Amino acid sequence: MTNNNFSQVAAFIWSVADLLRGDFKQSQYGRVILPFTLLRRLECVLAPTKADVLAANEKVKLMALPEEAKEKMLLKATQGLAFCNTSELDLVRLGQKDIRSNLNNYIQNFSKDAREIFEHFKFDEFTGLLDDANLLYKVVQKFATTDLSPQRISNHDMGLVFEELIRRFAESSNETAGEHFTPRDIVRLTTGLIFGEDDDALNKDGIIRTVYDPTAGTGGFLSSGTEYVREHNPDAVIRVYGQELNPESYAICKADMLIKGQDVRNIKLGNTLSNDQLAYDKFDYMLSNPPFGVDWKRIEQEIKDEHTQKGFEGRFGAGLPRVSDGSLLFLMHLMSKMRQPDAEHDQGSRIGIILNGSPLFTGSAGSGESEIRRYILEADLLEAIIALPTDMFYNTGIATYVWVLSNKKEPERKGKVHLINATNLSSKMRKSLGSKRHYLTDEEIRTITQNYGAFEAVDTLTLDGESEQK
Repeated sequence: MTNNNFSQVAAFIWSVADLLRGDFKQSQYGRVILPFTLLRRLECVLAPTKADVLAANEKVKLMALPEEAKEKMLLKATQGLAFCNTSELDLVRLGQKDIRSNLNNYIQNFSKDAREIFEHFKFDEFTGLLDDANLLYKVVQKFATTDLSPQRISNHDMGLVFEELIRRFAESSNETAGEHFTPRDIVRLTTGLIFGEDDDALNKDGIIRTVYDPTAGTGGFLSSGTEYVREHNPDAVIRVYGQELNPESYAICKADMLIKGQDVRNIKLGNTLSNDQLAYDKFDYMLSNPPFGVDWKRIEQEIKDEHTQKGFEGRFGAGLPRVSDGSLLFLMHLMSKMRQPDAEHDQGSRIGIILNGSPLFTGSAGSGESEIRRYILEADLLEAIIALPTDMFYNTGIATYVWVLSNKKEPERKGKVHLINATNLSSKMRKSLGSKRHYLTDEEIRTITQNYGAFEAVDTLTLDGESEQK
């Protein structure tokens, strides 16, 4: 499927919005379209083994087993899938008279991980609204006649379709998108910076790599990291991990990962700082866009307890920033997840995190922020800081920076920090999306990543090749 084709499929699915207009706000369209797209994709994937699952379910019903054990037996009948559904219904068979109750019954018969996604989408609430507006049957019919089978659209291409729908949803509700959705140009830039230095290693046979995002949002970084490695080495195994605080964003992320064949048990819901649900895991690559300038007062006691009781055995031994901004807490959290360097097995970790100016400039000598920065520099973990143009994000126009950290620096980078001024390198959008008025083209992203890879000192990056050498 070409880019044009997946865009056409996504546009066709998004045309459901024509039915919703007038009864739903524009910012609500995605809350209907995304879960219905997931539902249709899941039932198309399950169709070839549906009869086998139903037969297996008749046997399982007679066994006095816990739900988890029954589910494992049913999954065997799916021939390797990570989810199943034991209902005889599908979107075509829901009927019109009792469509809402039939649809709810259909959803409840999915296996636990898939069922949970619909719960966090608040799917029952929105199907109720659709039913009240006499739209539920029309929407169901629209999706029931849309072919989303693997024979037509592979997992990879279905992931692209879903990502395009997520983008449309974020843009239609751009007043809140910035909290849960990182613009795709920033995602591509950060991913290129983090993975680009490891191209040789990523092209080796039989590699297995892990990607983690502690503020996963809708899963943009996890998808982009997987995509980058896939383009370089289709046979590489990429396992994604993430945690997200917002239930709806968590549902979108988990749905996207399920569509792409990832193990969605690795996607967690909850506050990463106060309740790290992947506490004992280390990762190869980490990417994050934590919320800018958000205070951590509600979890202050848990953070301070970990700092005082565990010190450097915990995540926050280097110090604590002021309560009004938790950005550096996320950075220290990521640093605690780094694998120890091992040249023989290409171990060690790389981090890309997007921050505003506060972690760079806030705090005088001896403050928590200053002590954290001192620790990072003395440990020689900071590889580069890239200053981005303003007006790049949906919900803020302030200055932002990409920090690149690594505990496996190349010899020429040891003891140094590469500062890249890319503030003049952007293009103006035809139409603003919230506060986002500028974006990075592929050529502009390439200019930044090439300068980073070449480890060259210039005053200000431009596309015209006239950057003044320092």
